[in-house]
Amino acid sequence: MPLRTPNRPAAARNLVQRLRKQRPLRAGSLIVTIFGDSLMPRGGAVTLGSLIKLATPFCLNERLIRTATARLAHEGWVQARRVGKLSEYRLSGIGRERFAEATQRIYGESNTHWSGRWTLVVLPSLPAAARHRLRRELTWQGFGELASGVFAHPDAPAHGVELPLAGADSSDAFVFEANLSAHGVPARLVNLGWDLADLAQRYRRFVRRFEHAAAALRVQPADPASAFILRTLLIHEYRRLHLRDPLLPKRLLPANWPGHRAAQLCREMYARVFAASELHLSSVAKRLEGALPPPDPVVMRRFGGLKSTARARPRSA
Repeated sequence: MPLRTPNRPAAARNLVQRLRKQRPLRAGSLIVTIFGDSLMPRGGAVTLGSLIKLATPFCLNERLIRTATARLAHEGWVQARRVGKLSEYRLSGIGRERFAEATQRIYGESNTHWSGRWTLVVLPSLPAAARHRLRRELTWQGFGELASGVFAHPDAPAHGVELPLAGADSSDAFVFEANLSAHGVPARLVNLGWDLADLAQRYRRFVRRFEHAAAALRVQPADPASAFILRTLLIHEYRRLHLRDPLLPKRLLPANWPGHRAAQLCREMYARVFAASELHLSSVAKRLEGALPPPDPVVMRRFGGLKSTARARPRSA
């Protein structure tokens, strides 16, 4: 990693070290972040050698990266292809579908309008394994469990819940749209279904972890290699946190909700490092056929638009 300007690489290096002290970086989870954030907009395929080069600056050794990537292939996230001694991993259809869902949640703008209606899901009697899958799926979609088998969300349309439920052998599940009868009930319902205090604490930790790097970027742009590290760690941590967030309407959230500050910080840092990180990706990552394709123009709509990257053009490292 380039060390020409001390403060820029130091911000990335120190961030890697701090996160490793707090919680070891898991190779599989980090590779998922790299595929979803960086590689999916550029064709979704990369040689194993390139992936190793992209992931080793995060203090992961080659053996861990190979093992984790093979496990992702076994789980159906990616598909492997070999030509001679070279291997390439490409996002599978299931992987693309799942990443597309996560992409909308992570980079999309939250819906500020709420009609006041709630969507309720009541699960039927199911085998334990099927019930666990449904509970996990509904929780991922932001639903809170009010009682055993009863889930609610204030912003999910009922028609949007039917498809994933039907795909999980639960065609007998009941999905309702409802209004609450009393003004004081929503706050009690939120406290019953979600642990916002824990989520708020996690958002505050996220801000503390990244605010130093954000301040360094305001002074001077990052070189391409450091920008890729900062971008990947930023989305890695934000993804893990944001996908826990039920994304409740603003009027159901506590005052001074720290999730808003975390989103603002993530949006600012991402815009500042995006252009430089793409240069690093282009120089390091290859497919079996050669260079990665240019990024899908849709990627520029992330976080409401990345046009501000023009003022943070990277210097040649």
